[in-house]
Amino acid sequence: MKTLVLIPARFGSSRLPGKPLKDETGYPLIQHVYERVKKSKLANDIVVATDDERIKKAVIAFGGNCEMTSLNHKSGSDRIAEVVRRLSGEYDVVVNVQGDEPELAPEAIDLVARIQHETSPFISTLACRFSAGIQTGAGSPSDPACVKVVLGKKLLNVSSDVEAYRAIYFSRSLIPHFRSNDGVAARNEAFFMHIGLYAYSKDSLIAFTKLGESRLESIEQLEQLRVIENHLNLHVGMVEQAMPGVDTPDDYQAFVKRWKGKSI
Repeated sequence: MKTLVLIPARFGSSRLPGKPLKDETGYPLIQHVYERVKKSKLANDIVVATDDERIKKAVIAFGGNCEMTSLNHKSGSDRIAEVVRRLSGEYDVVVNVQGDEPELAPEAIDLVARIQHETSPFISTLACRFSAGIQTGAGSPSDPACVKVVLGKKLLNVSSDVEAYRAIYFSRSLIPHFRSNDGVAARNEAFFMHIGLYAYSKDSLIAFTKLGESRLESIEQLEQLRVIENHLNLHVGMVEQAMPGVDTPDDYQAFVKRWKGKSI
């Protein structure tokens, strides 16, 4: 299995402008992400896809591979699809790693790549169970920023050491609804939090970008609903926990503090 990992990175983040180049650790954030990906056992090639020359310059400076893309892409999927179209290499699996995940577990990359290769869905992704100790607020099932995924039956056509399911739906709302408990989340383990790491075949990635935004996707602002609405299979692998990403200045400062404390 030959695996390509693409890391979309843009300069113009609304909540944290210039995010990929933040360097209070002594290294730009995009380098932290790149180095995590390099620890993946299955990543044969790694490429940053960016629309900004400053990011490209930083990636080249630390010895990474980078491809420039159009300024007009609406999503990271569109950005990496542009790169895939022009790369000459043949790949069995293409993995999309967000450029703001400096603590991503390399094993998660390997898992999503394996699920895509072994079960051949349109797209593969990951999820984890919510922490039992967080009932409300940020990081809980009731948090709209934590996307919930409803899972179907467990997949049987995958290695015995892998726990994976077919996705039924994704939502920012608290789903499923506990009717017998007046809608209150009776137990966190009934909910699964989506982790935004995706694996495709080269053909399915390009096909995905051609489908166009779907109705539910536009309502929830969740790109993966495009797959569900088009009656295509989306498989979900289970991991122990989600690692925190960097969306805001506070998120970045928390990462810097952890990195300086543990030398991630």
